[in-house]
Amino acid sequence: MTKKLLFFAAIAVFAFSVATAQNDSTEAPQKQGSWTTSSSPALKISEFMFNNWASSGNSQIDVTGTFFGNYKFSHPKYVWDNIVDLAYGYAWQDLAEGDTLFETRRKSNDKIDITSAISWKIYKDWGASFTANLKTQFGAGYEYSGIGAAQTQKQVSGFFAPAYLTTALSFEHKKENWSISISFLTGKTTFVCNNDLIDSGYTYGVIQDDDFKLADGTLNPARSYTHAYFALGSYVKAMYLKKDLLPKLDLYARAELFYDYKKPKNMAWGDNMATESKYSLVEDETFDDLMKYNWFKKRVFETDFDLELKLDYRFASFLSANFALNLKWDTDFNGMGKWGHWQIYQMAGIQLLFNWKTPKS
Repeated sequence: MTKKLLFFAAIAVFAFSVATAQNDSTEAPQKQGSWTTSSSPALKISEFMFNNWASSGNSQIDVTGTFFGNYKFSHPKYVWDNIVDLAYGYAWQDLAEGDTLFETRRKSNDKIDITSAISWKIYKDWGASFTANLKTQFGAGYEYSGIGAAQTQKQVSGFFAPAYLTTALSFEHKKENWSISISFLTGKTTFVCNNDLIDSGYTYGVIQDDDFKLADGTLNPARSYTHAYFALGSYVKAMYLKKDLLPKLDLYARAELFYDYKKPKNMAWGDNMATESKYSLVEDETFDDLMKYNWFKKRVFETDFDLELKLDYRFASFLSANFALNLKWDTDFNGMGKWGHWQIYQMAGIQLLFNWKTPKS
Protein backbone atom coordinates (compact mmCIF):
# COMPACT_ATOMS: atom_id res chain seq x y z
CA MET A 1 0.00 0.00 0.00
CA THR A 2 2.92 2.31 0.73
CA LYS A 3 4.07 2.03 -2.88
CA LYS A 4 0.59 2.94 -4.09
CA LEU A 5 0.45 6.01 -1.86
CA LEU A 6 3.87 7.09 -3.11
CA PHE A 7 2.64 6.59 -6.66
CA PHE A 8 -0.28 8.96 -6.15
CA ALA A 9 1.95 11.46 -4.35
CA ALA A 10 4.25 11.40 -7.41
CA ILE A 11 1.25 12.13 -9.62
CA ALA A 12 0.40 15.14 -7.43
CA VAL A 13 3.94 16.51 -7.73
CA PHE A 14 3.92 15.95 -11.48
CA ALA A 15 0.54 17.64 -11.89
CA PHE A 16 1.66 20.68 -9.94
CA SER A 17 4.93 20.84 -11.91
CA VAL A 18 3.04 20.82 -15.20
CA ALA A 19 0.72 23.55 -13.99
CA THR A 20 3.48 25.80 -12.71
CA ALA A 21 5.96 25.20 -15.51
CA GLN A 22 4.08 27.78 -17.55
CA ASN A 23 5.06 30.48 -15.09
CA ASP A 24 8.44 31.60 -16.48
CA SER A 25 10.37 34.84 -16.13
CA THR A 26 8.85 36.30 -19.30
CA GLU A 27 5.50 36.81 -17.55
CA ALA A 28 4.72 40.42 -16.72
CA PRO A 29 4.73 40.98 -12.94
CA GLN A 30 1.11 42.14 -12.96
CA LYS A 31 0.00 38.77 -14.39
CA GLN A 32 1.35 36.71 -11.50
CA GLY A 33 -1.06 34.89 -9.20
CA SER A 34 -2.94 36.27 -6.21
CA TRP A 35 -4.77 34.88 -3.20
CA THR A 36 -8.46 35.24 -2.40
CA THR A 37 -9.46 33.98 1.04
CA SER A 38 -12.72 33.66 2.94
CA SER A 39 -13.20 32.33 6.49
CA SER A 40 -16.69 31.91 7.89
CA PRO A 41 -17.10 30.65 11.47
CA ALA A 42 -20.72 30.33 12.57
CA LEU A 43 -22.84 29.39 15.55
CA LYS A 44 -26.02 27.43 14.78
CA ILE A 45 -29.11 26.74 16.85
CA SER A 46 -30.88 23.96 15.00
CA GLU A 47 -33.42 21.18 14.77
CA PHE A 48 -32.03 17.86 13.55
CA MET A 49 -33.36 14.54 12.26
CA PHE A 50 -30.96 11.58 12.17
CA ASN A 51 -31.54 8.14 10.71
CA ASN A 52 -28.63 5.66 10.61
CA TRP A 53 -25.87 8.29 10.50
CA ALA A 54 -22.35 6.92 10.99
CA SER A 55 -21.18 9.77 13.26
CA SER A 56 -24.24 9.09 15.47
CA GLY A 57 -26.93 11.42 16.84
CA ASN A 58 -30.60 11.73 17.66
CA SER A 59 -33.46 14.12 16.85
CA GLN A 60 -33.09 17.21 19.03
CA ILE A 61 -32.51 20.92 19.43
CA ASP A 62 -28.82 21.67 19.61
CA VAL A 63 -25.97 24.18 19.44
CA THR A 64 -23.28 23.64 16.81
CA GLY A 65 -20.13 25.52 15.88
CA THR A 66 -19.01 25.42 12.25
CA PHE A 67 -16.15 26.78 10.20
CA PHE A 68 -15.92 27.08 6.43
CA GLY A 69 -12.78 28.44 4.80
CA ASN A 70 -11.97 28.87 1.11
CA TYR A 71 -8.38 29.78 0.19
CA LYS A 72 -7.78 30.15 -3.54
CA PHE A 73 -4.63 31.04 -5.43
CA SER A 74 -5.46 32.21 -8.96
CA HIS A 75 -2.81 32.26 -11.68
CA PRO A 76 -3.26 32.88 -15.42
CA LYS A 77 -2.25 29.25 -16.05
CA TYR A 78 -3.76 27.37 -13.08
CA VAL A 79 -5.89 27.63 -9.93
CA TRP A 80 -5.04 26.14 -6.54
CA ASP A 81 -8.21 25.86 -4.44
CA ASN A 82 -8.30 24.82 -0.77
CA ILE A 83 -11.47 24.25 1.26
CA VAL A 84 -11.76 23.56 4.99
CA ASP A 85 -15.22 22.48 6.24
CA LEU A 86 -15.50 21.75 9.99
CA ALA A 87 -18.41 21.22 12.38
CA TYR A 88 -18.95 20.05 15.94
CA GLY A 89 -22.11 20.18 18.02
CA TYR A 90 -23.88 18.80 21.09
CA ALA A 91 -27.53 18.58 22.06
CA TRP A 92 -29.12 18.64 25.47
CA GLN A 93 -32.25 16.51 25.40
CA ASP A 94 -35.31 16.40 27.59
CA LEU A 95 -36.57 12.89 26.90
CA ALA A 96 -36.88 11.26 30.33
CA GLU A 97 -39.89 11.34 32.62
CA GLY A 98 -39.61 13.54 35.70
CA ASP A 99 -38.70 17.11 36.54
CA THR A 100 -35.06 17.02 35.45
CA LEU A 101 -34.44 19.01 32.30
CA PHE A 102 -31.85 18.24 29.64
CA GLU A 103 -30.35 15.31 31.52
CA THR A 104 -29.33 13.52 28.29
CA ARG A 105 -26.51 14.94 26.18
CA ARG A 106 -25.61 13.51 22.81
CA LYS A 107 -23.37 14.56 19.93
CA SER A 108 -25.30 16.08 17.04
CA ASN A 109 -22.64 16.93 14.46
CA ASP A 110 -19.01 16.04 13.85
CA LYS A 111 -17.22 16.75 10.60
CA ILE A 112 -13.73 17.26 9.22
CA ASP A 113 -13.66 17.72 5.45
CA ILE A 114 -10.51 19.19 3.84
CA THR A 115 -9.98 19.49 0.08
CA SER A 116 -7.03 20.74 -1.95
CA ALA A 117 -7.27 20.88 -5.75
CA ILE A 118 -4.98 22.12 -8.51
CA SER A 119 -6.66 22.66 -11.86
CA TRP A 120 -5.69 24.11 -15.21
CA LYS A 121 -7.53 24.77 -18.44
CA ILE A 122 -7.04 22.51 -21.45
CA TYR A 123 -9.63 23.61 -24.01
CA LYS A 124 -12.55 26.03 -23.61
CA ASP A 125 -14.62 24.81 -20.63
CA TRP A 126 -12.59 21.61 -20.23
CA GLY A 127 -9.69 21.26 -17.84
CA ALA A 128 -7.65 18.81 -15.81
CA SER A 129 -7.18 18.69 -12.06
CA PHE A 130 -5.53 16.81 -9.25
CA THR A 131 -7.61 16.66 -6.07
CA ALA A 132 -6.89 15.38 -2.58
CA ASN A 133 -9.71 15.13 -0.04
CA LEU A 134 -9.67 14.00 3.60
CA LYS A 135 -12.85 13.20 5.55
CA THR A 136 -13.05 12.12 9.20
CA GLN A 137 -14.48 13.34 12.54
CA PHE A 138 -13.21 14.93 15.77
CA GLY A 139 -14.53 12.63 18.47
CA ALA A 140 -16.08 9.27 19.25
CA GLY A 141 -19.51 8.43 17.80
CA TYR A 142 -21.92 6.19 19.68
CA GLU A 143 -25.01 4.11 19.13
CA TYR A 144 -27.31 4.91 22.05
CA SER A 145 -30.03 3.00 23.86
CA GLY A 146 -32.04 4.29 26.78
CA ILE A 147 -32.16 7.85 28.09
CA GLY A 148 -31.00 9.76 31.13
CA ALA A 149 -29.44 7.67 33.89
CA ALA A 150 -30.51 4.48 32.08
CA GLN A 151 -28.71 5.44 28.87
CA THR A 152 -26.13 3.01 27.47
CA GLN A 153 -23.83 3.61 24.56
CA LYS A 154 -21.72 1.59 22.15
CA GLN A 155 -18.90 3.21 20.20
CA VAL A 156 -19.20 2.84 16.42
CA SER A 157 -16.73 5.47 15.14
CA GLY A 158 -14.02 7.89 16.23
CA PHE A 159 -11.19 10.15 15.07
CA PHE A 160 -9.61 8.48 12.03
CA ALA A 161 -11.98 5.58 12.57
CA PRO A 162 -12.99 5.84 9.85
CA ALA A 163 -11.09 8.39 7.77
CA TYR A 164 -11.12 8.59 3.97
CA LEU A 165 -8.28 9.98 1.88
CA THR A 166 -9.26 10.33 -1.78
CA THR A 167 -6.80 11.38 -4.49
CA ALA A 168 -7.96 11.79 -8.08
CA LEU A 169 -6.47 12.87 -11.39
CA SER A 170 -9.54 14.11 -13.26
CA PHE A 171 -10.92 15.76 -16.33
CA GLU A 172 -13.47 18.43 -15.50
CA HIS A 173 -16.07 20.53 -17.28
CA LYS A 174 -16.83 23.89 -15.67
CA LYS A 175 -19.58 26.40 -16.23
CA GLU A 176 -20.53 29.47 -14.22
CA ASN A 177 -22.72 27.67 -11.69
CA TRP A 178 -21.84 24.00 -12.04
CA SER A 179 -19.02 21.58 -12.74
CA ILE A 180 -18.50 17.87 -13.24
CA SER A 181 -15.28 15.90 -12.76
CA ILE A 182 -14.59 12.41 -14.09
CA SER A 183 -11.64 10.26 -13.07
CA PHE A 184 -10.77 6.70 -14.03
CA LEU A 185 -7.65 6.80 -11.84
CA THR A 186 -8.72 7.49 -8.26
CA GLY A 187 -7.17 6.21 -5.07
CA LYS A 188 -9.32 5.98 -1.94
CA THR A 189 -7.65 4.90 1.29
CA THR A 190 -9.88 4.01 4.25
CA PHE A 191 -8.31 4.23 7.73
CA VAL A 192 -9.67 2.64 10.92
CA CYS A 193 -7.09 3.39 13.64
CA ASN A 194 -9.01 1.91 16.57
CA ASN A 195 -8.45 -1.73 17.49
CA ASP A 196 -11.51 -1.88 19.75
CA LEU A 197 -13.79 -0.86 16.87
CA ILE A 198 -12.21 -3.47 14.61
CA ASP A 199 -12.79 -6.12 17.30
CA SER A 200 -16.45 -5.04 17.44
CA GLY A 201 -16.82 -5.50 13.68
CA TYR A 202 -16.77 -1.81 12.70
CA THR A 203 -14.05 -2.13 10.06
CA TYR A 204 -15.62 0.14 7.40
CA GLY A 205 -14.27 -2.09 4.64
CA VAL A 206 -10.72 -2.42 6.00
CA ILE A 207 -10.28 -6.14 5.42
CA GLN A 208 -8.54 -8.05 8.20
CA ASP A 209 -6.29 -11.09 7.82
CA ASP A 210 -7.92 -14.48 7.30
CA ASP A 211 -6.75 -15.66 10.73
CA PHE A 212 -8.29 -12.64 12.53
CA LYS A 213 -11.03 -14.94 13.83
CA LEU A 214 -10.91 -18.59 14.81
CA ALA A 215 -13.09 -21.26 13.24
CA ASP A 216 -15.70 -20.86 16.01
CA GLY A 217 -16.04 -17.13 15.28
CA THR A 218 -14.15 -15.90 18.35
CA LEU A 219 -11.28 -13.44 18.05
CA ASN A 220 -7.84 -14.95 17.63
CA PRO A 221 -5.69 -13.98 20.69
CA ALA A 222 -2.66 -13.79 18.36
CA ARG A 223 -4.46 -11.60 15.80
CA SER A 224 -2.74 -8.71 14.05
CA TYR A 225 -4.62 -5.62 12.88
CA THR A 226 -4.88 -4.01 9.46
CA HIS A 227 -5.66 -0.30 9.80
CA ALA A 228 -5.91 0.84 6.16
CA TYR A 229 -7.40 -0.37 2.90
CA PHE A 230 -6.40 1.11 -0.47
CA ALA A 231 -8.99 1.10 -3.24
CA LEU A 232 -8.33 2.01 -6.86
CA GLY A 233 -11.36 2.95 -8.88
CA SER A 234 -13.46 5.44 -10.84
CA TYR A 235 -14.79 8.68 -9.40
CA VAL A 236 -17.46 11.13 -10.56
CA LYS A 237 -18.19 14.41 -8.79
CA ALA A 238 -20.84 16.95 -9.75
CA MET A 239 -21.31 20.33 -8.05
CA TYR A 240 -23.88 23.09 -8.39
CA LEU A 241 -23.74 26.46 -6.65
CA LYS A 242 -26.31 29.13 -7.40
CA LYS A 243 -26.21 32.44 -5.58
CA ASP A 244 -29.58 34.20 -5.40
CA LEU A 245 -31.57 31.30 -6.81
CA LEU A 246 -34.36 33.43 -5.45
CA PRO A 247 -33.71 36.81 -3.79
CA LYS A 248 -31.36 36.13 -0.84
CA LEU A 249 -31.63 32.33 -1.31
CA ASP A 250 -28.50 30.28 -2.17
CA LEU A 251 -28.42 26.64 -3.28
CA TYR A 252 -25.46 24.25 -3.07
CA ALA A 253 -25.59 20.66 -4.30
CA ARG A 254 -22.86 18.02 -4.48
CA ALA A 255 -22.98 14.41 -5.66
CA GLU A 256 -20.09 11.93 -5.57
CA LEU A 257 -19.85 8.37 -6.92
CA PHE A 258 -16.92 6.02 -6.34
CA TYR A 259 -16.51 2.50 -7.70
CA ASP A 260 -13.71 0.28 -6.38
CA TYR A 261 -12.25 -1.94 -9.11
CA LYS A 262 -11.27 -4.49 -6.44
CA LYS A 263 -14.62 -4.65 -4.66
CA PRO A 264 -16.18 -7.43 -6.84
CA LYS A 265 -13.27 -9.66 -5.78
CA ASN A 266 -13.67 -8.74 -2.12
CA MET A 267 -17.44 -9.13 -2.26
CA ALA A 268 -16.88 -12.77 -3.36
CA TRP A 269 -19.94 -12.97 -5.61
CA GLY A 270 -20.40 -16.73 -5.68
CA ASP A 271 -21.39 -19.76 -3.66
CA ASN A 272 -18.94 -18.87 -0.88
CA MET A 273 -20.11 -15.26 -0.49
CA ALA A 274 -21.79 -15.95 2.86
CA THR A 275 -18.46 -16.88 4.44
CA GLU A 276 -16.07 -14.58 2.58
CA SER A 277 -18.05 -11.33 2.30
CA LYS A 278 -16.77 -8.46 4.44
CA TYR A 279 -19.93 -6.42 3.93
CA SER A 280 -23.16 -6.15 5.90
CA LEU A 281 -26.71 -6.55 4.65
CA VAL A 282 -29.81 -4.44 5.14
CA GLU A 283 -32.44 -5.76 7.51
CA ASP A 284 -34.31 -8.87 6.27
CA GLU A 285 -31.94 -9.16 3.30
CA THR A 286 -30.13 -12.45 2.67
CA PHE A 287 -27.11 -13.39 0.62
CA ASP A 288 -29.45 -15.36 -1.65
CA ASP A 289 -31.22 -12.07 -2.45
CA LEU A 290 -27.91 -10.52 -3.53
CA MET A 291 -26.97 -13.57 -5.59
CA LYS A 292 -30.03 -12.99 -7.79
CA TYR A 293 -28.85 -9.52 -8.82
CA ASN A 294 -27.88 -9.12 -12.48
CA TRP A 295 -24.48 -7.74 -13.47
CA PHE A 296 -25.62 -4.09 -13.53
CA LYS A 297 -27.46 -4.26 -10.20
CA LYS A 298 -24.41 -5.81 -8.53
CA ARG A 299 -22.21 -2.95 -9.76
CA VAL A 300 -24.73 -0.37 -8.47
CA PHE A 301 -24.86 -2.16 -5.11
CA GLU A 302 -21.05 -1.90 -4.84
CA THR A 303 -20.86 1.82 -5.77
CA ASP A 304 -20.42 4.39 -2.96
CA PHE A 305 -22.82 7.34 -3.22
CA ASP A 306 -22.74 10.69 -1.37
CA LEU A 307 -25.33 13.43 -1.98
CA GLU A 308 -25.37 16.77 -0.15
CA LEU A 309 -27.89 19.61 -0.49
CA LYS A 310 -27.78 22.98 1.28
CA LEU A 311 -30.18 25.94 1.21
CA ASP A 312 -29.32 29.25 2.88
CA TYR A 313 -31.64 32.24 3.20
CA ARG A 314 -29.94 35.47 4.27
CA PHE A 315 -31.93 37.71 6.61
CA ALA A 316 -28.87 39.91 7.07
CA SER A 317 -25.11 39.71 6.60
CA PHE A 318 -24.77 38.10 10.05
CA LEU A 319 -27.99 36.02 10.24
CA SER A 320 -29.39 33.29 8.00
CA ALA A 321 -31.75 30.33 7.98
CA ASN A 322 -30.42 27.09 6.56
CA PHE A 323 -31.44 23.57 5.57
CA ALA A 324 -29.10 20.65 4.87
CA LEU A 325 -29.64 17.08 3.70
CA ASN A 326 -26.93 14.43 3.30
CA LEU A 327 -27.57 10.92 1.94
CA LYS A 328 -24.91 8.21 1.81
CA TRP A 329 -24.85 4.65 0.53
CA ASP A 330 -21.81 2.62 1.54
CA THR A 331 -21.76 -1.18 1.79
CA ASP A 332 -18.71 -0.91 4.07
CA PHE A 333 -20.82 0.63 6.86
CA ASN A 334 -22.37 -1.99 9.14
CA GLY A 335 -25.45 0.07 9.84
CA MET A 336 -27.17 1.05 13.08
CA GLY A 337 -30.78 0.29 12.16
CA LYS A 338 -33.22 -1.04 9.62
CA TRP A 339 -31.84 1.17 6.82
CA GLY A 340 -28.67 -0.90 6.70
CA HIS A 341 -26.22 0.71 4.30
CA TRP A 342 -28.12 4.01 4.00
CA GLN A 343 -27.03 6.94 6.15
CA ILE A 344 -29.36 9.94 6.39
CA TYR A 345 -28.67 13.36 7.91
CA GLN A 346 -31.06 16.33 7.88
CA MET A 347 -30.75 19.72 9.56
CA ALA A 348 -32.77 22.94 9.64
CA GLY A 349 -32.07 25.99 11.76
CA ILE A 350 -30.90 29.54 12.28
CA GLN A 351 -27.23 30.53 12.34
CA LEU A 352 -25.29 33.56 13.49
CA LEU A 353 -22.59 34.14 10.87
CA PHE A 354 -19.23 35.91 10.96
CA ASN A 355 -17.14 36.57 7.85
CA TRP A 356 -13.53 37.56 7.27
CA LYS A 357 -12.66 38.02 3.61
CA THR A 358 -9.48 39.09 1.86
CA PRO A 359 -10.29 40.78 -1.46
CA LYS A 360 -8.40 39.69 -4.53
CA SER A 361 -5.35 41.92 -5.08
